[in-house]
Amino acid sequence: MALSARSPFIEKEYDELDRKIDWFLSRVGALFRFLVVVTTLGLMAYFILLPNLEAWAPYILFGGYLIFQLMFAVMFMIIQFGALFWFLGRTRVYWIMPGETGVTFKDYKGNPEILDLASRVVTLLRGVKGFKEMGGQVHRGMLLAGPPGTGKSYLAQCIASEAGVPFCYASAPSFTSMFMGIGNMKVMMLFGKARKMARKYGACIVFIDEIDAIGAARSGQSGMGMGMGGMFGMGGGTGLLNELLMQMDPPPTDQSRKAKFLRKFGLRTKKADMPSVFTMGATNLIQVLDQALLRPGRFDWKITVERPSLEGRKEVLEYYLAKIKHVPDISLDRVATEMITPEGQGYSPVEIKFVVNEAVVHAHFDGRDMVTYADMRHAMETREYGLRQKISGRSAEDKRRVAYHEAGHAMAMVRLYKRKRLDRLTLMQYGELRGAEGVAFDKAKEEIHITTKEELLVDIQTYLASKAAEMIFLGTETTGMGGDIPAASMKALQYVRTGMSGQYFTINFWGEPTGEERHAAERLMQQQFKLVKGLLERNQPQIHAIVEALVEKEELLGEEVEEIVTRVDREVGRTNGHIADLTATTDEALPLEVSEPTPILRYAGATRRLEEPKQGGAPANRDVTTPADNEPPVEL
Repeated sequence: MALSARSPFIEKEYDELDRKIDWFLSRVGALFRFLVVVTTLGLMAYFILLPNLEAWAPYILFGGYLIFQLMFAVMFMIIQFGALFWFLGRTRVYWIMPGETGVTFKDYKGNPEILDLASRVVTLLRGVKGFKEMGGQVHRGMLLAGPPGTGKSYLAQCIASEAGVPFCYASAPSFTSMFMGIGNMKVMMLFGKARKMARKYGACIVFIDEIDAIGAARSGQSGMGMGMGGMFGMGGGTGLLNELLMQMDPPPTDQSRKAKFLRKFGLRTKKADMPSVFTMGATNLIQVLDQALLRPGRFDWKITVERPSLEGRKEVLEYYLAKIKHVPDISLDRVATEMITPEGQGYSPVEIKFVVNEAVVHAHFDGRDMVTYADMRHAMETREYGLRQKISGRSAEDKRRVAYHEAGHAMAMVRLYKRKRLDRLTLMQYGELRGAEGVAFDKAKEEIHITTKEELLVDIQTYLASKAAEMIFLGTETTGMGGDIPAASMKALQYVRTGMSGQYFTINFWGEPTGEERHAAERLMQQQFKLVKGLLERNQPQIHAIVEALVEKEELLGEEVEEIVTRVDREVGRTNGHIADLTATTDEALPLEVSEPTPILRYAGATRRLEEPKQGGAPANRDVTTPADNEPPVEL
């Protein structure tokens, strides 16, 4: 039986043919109309203007002059605005061609796990064609998150160099502009050039540093922020982020001149082949990024680049030491172990590089051509504490008071610390401790990721040791406790809120302490003060010896303090180094830990100051001689 209807495929071919015939006839008709108009105008000019050319000449010249002036003004405005927007739309980026970075995976040290993930990216970028033939789709991007100085941009350069593809380095704030739409233009021009590079080299990497500057969550932008962004382009509002989202995951289109020409004649029918542009972003604040930016298809991989471990620090240190002249007896294990901040975090690769370079500077100014361990230690002290200088105009009595204050901290550290140690005892001022009359620096012996109950009690005793020393040896009290008391209070509150006191119920872990919590923390601090006061009373000869040496030299290393304590211990016949019990012996004992990220405190002479991490990594301290104006002590 014959089918009465034609096949749908044949119908589709006929419709396509009809469409092409109609398009051709419309083009022929337009051409015919154009020729008729031109012919008519030519005949009018021939029969009307030419016979009376002399009479019409002034009018023709005047009309031509007006047209020329008008066209000149229009072209001048077009060129002016075109040049302006072209200049404003230029993205301040750095294009690095394959092989120009000079860094490879052999130069990336300290994080072998991250290197393994990076090698997968290189494999994909090298074999884009084969991967697509398998039916796969090459990943669009990778986000690198982590603390500053961990080598995120350095890793991106290594990936580009290993893959042999062009590398574009762009700073996210450079996309913002004063005028609306300019930021969008910058993003479009950047990715347009990246796609051209990708067609030529097979792939291209666009690295956007500090991407949180333009990729913050849109739900957090409201009111004035949205209006300012929409009017003047400050941050781009949501328009800049929307443009970035579209460029990172665009529809499959081919906008080349050849494709546009073929489309005019209806000859291009195959699927557009999108070039492989791999977008890499780096941020320290991944939590503020928009969810649309983090979804698969844009940033498919999200990698956290952490600080290197002990073995990683040794690897990085060995890499940089190989580039300088140094004595052969520098112990990598010792230096890498000491490369731990007072907060218990290991140095980042950038910090290690700085320390090695600072050691070279110190040796050079000292007139030597080789770096020693002493230079490395001096460089680490400069990194952590800043440059030191003597305090002028201080009376001998004030100097003695500060010395006893600091000696109390030092004795508690020497006797009680397990995973930390006394690093330096000083009566000098350091750059990171502006206004400090004296400081007892402590340092972690190993990376500390969690604090025990006993360590919290030791911290409380160490903070309160200065007050005990003032009462025992000076017979009075000073304002040097302006930072110690708040620090001990926060530790005690942390102890209570983490359930170490036997009280488990806490309504608001981060809020203001309740009356019961204050009372519990006060009882704990009173009990720990009695313990540390007893410790100092049993070590009076040692403290007198420390103060005598400190007043004379104005600064003692931790090893020197330990030698003094050991010498006096032998003289008085003591062999037990740890005197005070670390745990409470009464029913009223209430240990604590700080519920929020523990503020770092230095044990300073005239007043203690809270340290909060700066953007550069070094702690920011308040004056130790006077209490902070904007942070009153915790009331007990």
